[in-house]
Amino acid sequence: MTDRPVWQWSATETANAIREGRLSAVEATEAALARMGEVNPHLNAVVEDLSGEALAEAQALDARDTPAGPLHGVPVTIKINVDQTGHATSNGLPALKDNIARDDAPIVRNLKQAGAIVIGRTNTPEFSFRADTDNPLHGRTRNPWGDHISPGGSSGGAGSAVMAGIGALAHGNDIGGSLRFPAAANGAVTVKPGLGRIPAWNPSQKEERGMLAQAMSVQGLIARSAADLHLSMPAAIAPDPRDPFHVPLPWRGAALDGPIRVGFTTETPGFDLHPDVAQALEAARDALADAGYEVVPIDPPNLREAARTGYRALMGEVRALMEPDVRQNGSPAINAVFDAYFEEFPPFTGDALLRAMAQRSQFAREWSLLLEDTPLVLSPFLPQPFFGPDRDTEGAEGVREALGSALWSYSMNFMGLPAGCLPTRLAELPNGPQPINVQIVGRRWREDLIVDACVAIENRLGTVCDTLWARMG
Repeated sequence: MTDRPVWQWSATETANAIREGRLSAVEATEAALARMGEVNPHLNAVVEDLSGEALAEAQALDARDTPAGPLHGVPVTIKINVDQTGHATSNGLPALKDNIARDDAPIVRNLKQAGAIVIGRTNTPEFSFRADTDNPLHGRTRNPWGDHISPGGSSGGAGSAVMAGIGALAHGNDIGGSLRFPAAANGAVTVKPGLGRIPAWNPSQKEERGMLAQAMSVQGLIARSAADLHLSMPAAIAPDPRDPFHVPLPWRGAALDGPIRVGFTTETPGFDLHPDVAQALEAARDALADAGYEVVPIDPPNLREAARTGYRALMGEVRALMEPDVRQNGSPAINAVFDAYFEEFPPFTGDALLRAMAQRSQFAREWSLLLEDTPLVLSPFLPQPFFGPDRDTEGAEGVREALGSALWSYSMNFMGLPAGCLPTRLAELPNGPQPINVQIVGRRWREDLIVDACVAIENRLGTVCDTLWARMG
């Protein structure tokens, strides 16, 4: 570990070194800030530099007699669509550039109380509602693998930053894939928590979000190492009374008897599977089998129906509650993207919207029955390698590739199920190398089982960080 620059250390390595006195919080913070200064001018992943605050906090942590928590001294980033005291929650909109938060959102408070040091705030598309990251307030975020790949969205700044070495952990959130898209684009690892797992609320918000937004959106973390999720997620899920629907369960659930059964599927109904995605799935399957998991083929119940119903319902809610704001404050680009969304996912309205929302229970029940006997499901995340920048602005065809094909993504948001995403292959494609991620779905409130499986895969297949950093130079 000591042979590598400090900015390359994982969150777990950093926290251990600080706890053991081999590294100070100031040294960890300075290393992350130096890396940010080196690579962020090109990437534009961090759009608000918090160097001064971060170094002051690091000095205060070093002066303590006891650690603040499990993330004591670990540099992290926060996405600009959640509240952080004294900073703008702009959500990528010029109209909100002066929307200064008066208090921390629960996820920010929990990370700080665990000892994490916020070094910067990361970019997001307008309204945090694209699978790519660009906006008229802060501009485009780039993928550290190169301009041939979008950084993903909407937590594209978070995914780009953490993989480039700007902080060991990155906060993000996910209503239809906004943690997993950036993980897949940049070769990071994440777990989208299930409904109610991490408390959520923005003190700056003027009114409550729609019921589907509340049911489908979750806060989370993006990391370079699966083990870092075991370190950080217990802090992230700490209760906060401002979220009345938070589920106060411990991170670790009960141990399961015998080998854990993993359902395996390569199907994304209506879409062809790219050979490199097939090889990524096979590598993950073989790694889990080698680790002692029982991997069995499955036929996932009503995947396409759950996904399409869920996203059409969400678009119905968006059209009713968000569209006036999008039309008034959004750029021509985001308005065109929403037009394409509405074409790809015709919004439910009236009675049809209410019936679609009610049908959520049917889909969730079918998956609950599957997961009772098969606690994990290994699937594609996207059926094709990640797309290029601005693909979702290229009309209905672009939206269909970028979002329409992501059935495995937003179906899990609609049903409230947790889902991990990690790289298991580095593909050499005509435009250049890029990571290929797979997804692991788990039982409700058993994110720990998902992360265990991710760790088992990573222990056998490794990460893609070293290859990326060598490529970046």
